[in-house]
Amino acid sequence: MKIQCWTIGKNNEAYVSPGIEDFTKRINRYYPFQWVIIAPPKNAASMTSEELKKQESKLLLDRLTKEDYLVALDENGRQMDSVTLADFVQKRANENCRQMIFLIGGAFGIHESLIARADYKWSLSALTFPHQLVRLILAEQVYRACTIQRNEKYHHS
Repeated sequence: MKIQCWTIGKNNEAYVSPGIEDFTKRINRYYPFQWVIIAPPKNAASMTSEELKKQESKLLLDRLTKEDYLVALDENGRQMDSVTLADFVQKRANENCRQMIFLIGGAFGIHESLIARADYKWSLSALTFPHQLVRLILAEQVYRACTIQRNEKYHHS
């Protein structure tokens, strides 16, 4: 199974980049893993938040295939602890899922058309995090899930 993290926005900021790169290398020992950073639509600054979400959704829906297992990071999604996330990822691998995509939406969230396409809606926390920090948290949690699956020492339960 391949795992991708899709995000709308600009490249990683300097304060998170080394951490994301480190966890990306670590995850690649378990699963082929990559980041896909998608540029926001042109004229994004002149759009309303709803128009922007709709345009971002169109960009993303055009890239998805029917076989992709889409996990939308959404404040209204279900929360999981790290062990549950490890089980969740392992279950997708056991189901011969070809590709699992974790999606971080744009600044205003994810349009309902994309939420409707999602196979799972996941809330990292009830807290609000900066977009860049969500990338780092996601990378760390995917790595942690991999180590839990293999019963390695990284995760202390």
